[in-house]
Amino acid sequence: MNRSPSTDPVLRVSVAILAGLALLVCLKLAENIFAPLMLAVIVGIIFSPLADRLEKLGLPRGLVAIVLIVLMFFAVIALGFLAEPYITAAIDRIPTVKYEIRKFLFEYRDLIRGIDEVEQALGAAQKKAEEGSGMPSITDALYVAPVIAGQALVFFGGLFFFLLTRWSIYSWMAHRIGDNTTTAAILDRFCAAETSVARYFATISVINIGLGFAVAGGLMLIGMPAAPIWGIAAALLNYVLYVGPAAMAAGLLLNGLVAYDGMMSFAPMAVYLTLNMCEAQFVTPGLVGKHIQINPFLIFVSLVFWLWLWGPLGGIVAIPTTVIVLHLFDIIGEGRRMPATRRAA
Repeated sequence: MNRSPSTDPVLRVSVAILAGLALLVCLKLAENIFAPLMLAVIVGIIFSPLADRLEKLGLPRGLVAIVLIVLMFFAVIALGFLAEPYITAAIDRIPTVKYEIRKFLFEYRDLIRGIDEVEQALGAAQKKAEEGSGMPSITDALYVAPVIAGQALVFFGGLFFFLLTRWSIYSWMAHRIGDNTTTAAILDRFCAAETSVARYFATISVINIGLGFAVAGGLMLIGMPAAPIWGIAAALLNYVLYVGPAAMAAGLLLNGLVAYDGMMSFAPMAVYLTLNMCEAQFVTPGLVGKHIQINPFLIFVSLVFWLWLWGPLGGIVAIPTTVIVLHLFDIIGEGRRMPATRRAA
């Protein structure tokens, strides 16, 4: 008996694989469009409980979206102005950091294998930096500025329209995915996914703010310059699992080599790693684990995939995307018992 192309399982699987590969290629090639759009959706989901509360006060949905976007924009601008002096000072200290690294390697050369190769590499890097500064030129800035402006426009535009029409989007997707008997259940899963992501980020934000204050306080106790900015950096980088803390530890190590001598150079990094370890091993599992329990291997695989796809931005959206997908497939399970109480009229 001949099978029609629509019922042949091998053909259907092959078409699904090819469609997935085509989608992956599109996401990679159109990163400047899809990455800010995905971030806009995630941010919109995070702020959805606040948007619902403002709507209950009688504010129009469009006005709520505009207010949230304006507040977010000014918060980013204020953070940039706050960090700008310290960033400029850090850039000016790059030659000093290079000198201290070379000095450190020379002093502890007996503990490092292949020190000659390391010094040759550093010498080549320094020569290259002397021939042409590693800092972006005005031409580079003019080339990158339109790309950044375009991504910002896509992000804020996507965020506005998602906040404005997110319930219509959920309803449309639920009707396309299911039939008349399963539409309500699928819509319940969208509601459960939105609630879980918003709750996750609210909890993580509180944890990261506490970590930022703890890091700033610990670095102040040992006399680390610009300790408040390091606290802000610790709070922000902690949103990107694994990669963020590693970058933070490396930065503190480099600045410790400049600010201190001897073994005290490792003190800033040690303070941060101690606090980060306490947060990762006790605080976060105790607070986040009550609501969301995901296999750590799955989190690691998701993080690696999104980092490969979109870089640091992918690291930000990795965990929320994983939570949403698990809810839609009802793996976490809250979608089965959570009524769509937040469903739009």
